[in-house]
Amino acid sequence: MKAVVWQGKRDVQVAEVPDPVVQEPTDAVIRITSTGLCGSDLHLYEVLTPLMTPGDILGHEPMGVVEEVGSEVTHLKPGDRVVVPFQIACGSCFMCDQGLQTQCETTQVREHGVGAPLYGYTKLYGAVPGAQAEYLRVPQAQYGPVKVPDGPHDDRFLFLSDVLPTAWQAVEYADVPKGGTVTVIGLGPIGDMACRIALHRGARQVIGIDLVPERLARARARGAEVLDLTEHDDIGAAVREMTHGRGTDAVIDAVGMEAHGNPAGKAAQTVGGMLPGKLAEKVMTKAGVDRLSAFQAAIDIVRRGGTISLSGLYGGAADPLPMLTLFDKQIQLRMGQANVKRWVPDILPLLTDEDVLGVDDFATHHLPLVQAPEAYEMFQKKADGAVKVVMRP
Repeated sequence: MKAVVWQGKRDVQVAEVPDPVVQEPTDAVIRITSTGLCGSDLHLYEVLTPLMTPGDILGHEPMGVVEEVGSEVTHLKPGDRVVVPFQIACGSCFMCDQGLQTQCETTQVREHGVGAPLYGYTKLYGAVPGAQAEYLRVPQAQYGPVKVPDGPHDDRFLFLSDVLPTAWQAVEYADVPKGGTVTVIGLGPIGDMACRIALHRGARQVIGIDLVPERLARARARGAEVLDLTEHDDIGAAVREMTHGRGTDAVIDAVGMEAHGNPAGKAAQTVGGMLPGKLAEKVMTKAGVDRLSAFQAAIDIVRRGGTISLSGLYGGAADPLPMLTLFDKQIQLRMGQANVKRWVPDILPLLTDEDVLGVDDFATHHLPLVQAPEAYEMFQKKADGAVKVVMRP
């Protein structure tokens, strides 16, 4: 089959690889019909290269049709249309029962001391072959895949794999009070969708911050107020001016480790990626430093006693935090990979009738899988108004 494979920094290729097969009774194999390109994939393209191996199959946003199931997969059959969550969880352990599927005790990658494995994502998370391919082996298929109705085109349901639950959890963790206020830093796919969800759930004021004109325009068109980062020397002061000098009740950081505005952090990431293989890996996992400008802005923007919700990915192990300010402002902080199956029951009803979150036209680009190298470059450069790219084998 054809698959998108990582070969090096800013080097992804479409290659022929062996077809996946059922290996365990709890496996399934699905034929991919749509697969998303995520901002997290760009971390592999640019920053987390020491944790990758040439030939790794990328991608963690799959939707497709069941081709084959193992003997213990009884709720699926060939021909079923499914969305697959980006993490692999069993559904029956203590953590899954708590709604913390990303911490699944059955599948945790204990070798590296992290939670549940992720499709197409670094050796830290199991180096599981990913979903930017023609076919995908799905472990723990007795629990993971979400059956969706036939009918609407893939985009109606595809974003259940990652974007929708990640944005939903970001808003949930932000604990925005009814009629409250929230700032969303970064208007890529997660930030854009978080704005929509916050408004849908009753936030009175949603302020979106970015520096890409097309992204600002998208958020504004859906009802958010927006601030262009390039037009404000002090973004915290700009938000306080819009909120009676107080700041917003909550802030969602939807940017993460590659935030603009921190040259020292960028230099540290760049140098780390240039070290020899094992040394670079050790630096990234033991002494890595992120670009924290988005998180620092969140600390400045949030009102005293407010909540910061981190949905942007951070990978550094030695990030310096302003603990005095966090403590003094009594800031509550919540974070983590989205527990997809925890939020599916809340989200799925919003996708079956009216398209209240605008998922049908959420993707800005649809490309064939063979154009993956061009898709990665376009998305990384934010060219041609690219906000969300969907690829189809």
